[in-house]
Amino acid sequence: MSTAPETAIPVTTKKDWATDQEVRWCPGCGDYSILTAVQLMLPDLGVTRENTVFISGIGCAARFPYYMNTYGMHSIHGRAPAISPGLKLARPEIDVWVIGGDGDMLSIGGNHLIHALRRNVNINILLFNNRIYGLTKGQYSPTSEVGKVTKSTPFGSVDAPFNPISVALGAEASFVARTHDMDRKHMQAMFRRAHAHQGAALVEVFQNCNVFNDGAYDTITKKDVRGHMLIDLQHGEPIRFGPDGERGVALDGRGLATIVDVADVGVDALLVHDEADPDPSVAFALSRLSNGVGRPTPIGVFRAVDRPEYASATSAQLAEAQAAQGPGDLHALLHSQPTWDVS
Repeated sequence: MSTAPETAIPVTTKKDWATDQEVRWCPGCGDYSILTAVQLMLPDLGVTRENTVFISGIGCAARFPYYMNTYGMHSIHGRAPAISPGLKLARPEIDVWVIGGDGDMLSIGGNHLIHALRRNVNINILLFNNRIYGLTKGQYSPTSEVGKVTKSTPFGSVDAPFNPISVALGAEASFVARTHDMDRKHMQAMFRRAHAHQGAALVEVFQNCNVFNDGAYDTITKKDVRGHMLIDLQHGEPIRFGPDGERGVALDGRGLATIVDVADVGVDALLVHDEADPDPSVAFALSRLSNGVGRPTPIGVFRAVDRPEYASATSAQLAEAQAAQGPGDLHALLHSQPTWDVS
């Protein structure tokens, strides 16, 4: 056992986590508030910049690593959920944050995303969902609603959109949450929970693109409607919402989540939220409540369960193999049968 003293974590502020790069998003973009929330939160996590990395793909959100005074990588389209597990396996002590938009991580990156979640690699994935392709100037995305008129769908989209929370739950993600860019306190709470979770954590962030999809979430996130439209999930509590908690969520006879009036059914009929339920079925039902635009929408932690973490499991396998067979011999492996010479 080492007797060397532990190195103290230096006290930092938001300024220490920000680079000297000019932040170049469109004025009014929701990405600014997400960036600020992250930079304000990180000093409280007890982590260092040297052991923190941000990895992104392509898109407006993917500029994030430029503005973080940490290690970072601006990778290629959709590949951040593939690159980040490799880093985590090689350097498990590093905090890995994955940044991407709905177009980046749910289109070309969709396959990488679901397998990172399935494998339960200990990475923190922040998925900015503005329901549009912003960087390429306003084409419809995998989360755009049916009928969305854009440059690439002039007669309206006929594609059924992905629900990112449903996708993550279907991929057996061990931590799934949702927040929005109009509430810094809630964003930071969800990001902290994701960081504390030992396994793959996905946080969907409703984010406004004020140039190509302005007001996409106005019907649920504007201050004058939030109390009526946002359903704040609290573990162990009956799911209620509305200014006076007059509405709630219950399961119907088919196991589907439905909106009810508390006065009609009583508090005892309401669904008690259990984020630690090992079966994701109820969490999935909650994710379908807002499977449309302008409907009451759950935010908060949908699921937070413990299951084996991928990097730890593979490291344990390697240690076991080395203990049983001794150190590997790369030269012997490369020259083992069958081999042949090319003359």
